[in-house]
Amino acid sequence: MKNWTHIFTHLGEEREKYFNAVVPPVIQSSNFAFSDVDTFRNAFRDEAATHLYTRGNNPTTKILRDKIAAAEGTEDAMVMGSGAAAIASAVIANVKAGDHVVCVQGPYSWTYKLISKFLPRFGVDYTFVDGKDIEEIKSALRPETTVLMLESPNSLTYEIQDLKACAELAKENNIVSIIDNSYSSPYYQNPVDFGIDIVVHSGSKYLSGHSDIVFGVVCSTGEMIAKIIENEYMTLGPVLSPNDAWLALRGLRTLPTRLEKSSKTTAKVISWLKKQDAVDYVLYPFDEDFEQYELAKKQMRGAGGLFSVNFKAESIEKMEAFSNALADTFLMAVSWGGYESLQVPTCVFYNLHPGETPPLPFTFVRYYIGLEEGDYIIEKFEKALKILQK
Repeated sequence: MKNWTHIFTHLGEEREKYFNAVVPPVIQSSNFAFSDVDTFRNAFRDEAATHLYTRGNNPTTKILRDKIAAAEGTEDAMVMGSGAAAIASAVIANVKAGDHVVCVQGPYSWTYKLISKFLPRFGVDYTFVDGKDIEEIKSALRPETTVLMLESPNSLTYEIQDLKACAELAKENNIVSIIDNSYSSPYYQNPVDFGIDIVVHSGSKYLSGHSDIVFGVVCSTGEMIAKIIENEYMTLGPVLSPNDAWLALRGLRTLPTRLEKSSKTTAKVISWLKKQDAVDYVLYPFDEDFEQYELAKKQMRGAGGLFSVNFKAESIEKMEAFSNALADTFLMAVSWGGYESLQVPTCVFYNLHPGETPPLPFTFVRYYIGLEEGDYIIEKFEKALKILQK
């Protein structure tokens, strides 16, 4: 059992180095000076372990790295300017021309574009598979497969992979396993406990918790992180600013409290929604009716505030009116994990591009519940649902 209070409040914070301030300072400096040639030379030998230039390492950023690595149970972590940068760095570090990537269906949109659009330009092939079926994953492997990309749960329909089985399969075939763990956060799931090699996050979600910064994280062994830093990170330069690292530290301190509050409210709201005539079905990994509920309970300690609902609506116009009626409570916005509740109604993607029909029905909505009270959320839903019942 991790000591979350120690990790988020004290770990990595050497207060005697900065005047015993309770909150660490933002070391905004872009570069750092040295008193003699030898120490200057040594800094160049391992820029990621010293403070030479903030593009490589920074004291404020290092505290954040240490905390997230401890939370995930890995030897090291690297923080970057976005979740997309973290995913791309982790994948690119483990492929070359002629290699093959296996990825679960329906991943984060920029993961999909990385694998299906970007990597093929450099001779890397790919296969998307049903991640719920370990046999389908196994049958997709080739001798040239080097990466197995997972996302469990995903952030729309919440398909889950058997992480232990996937990790064992990857190791048997000398494949690097990578997982996007943004849905659960380190507080609710630690994939390395099941043998996964690399864990990535969109830190803009639960880790920051305030919807005011964008950042990403790669967690793994010291050897793997050093490899990524030396090549992809230092070459492409997806640096996280010290100020944003400081904001992320602020967010981490309340991560357990925020997640527990959001989870409790979400369970209450889902229980109410499932009884409503206008609701077709609800998707949430910790709902007993969820197809992979038992696997979710086995791998995850909680499920947070992200869930989806399919409603019964006669027309897209009614769904638009219903979603608009909730917009003062569930803000229409992407992302999740902050203090505010959000909605992404699928109807917004209809009539977006001529001739294109989204894969999900216009009656489908993804919700995130922030820190509002459950009774308040239910009251808002109750009023808005009358639109669908007319």
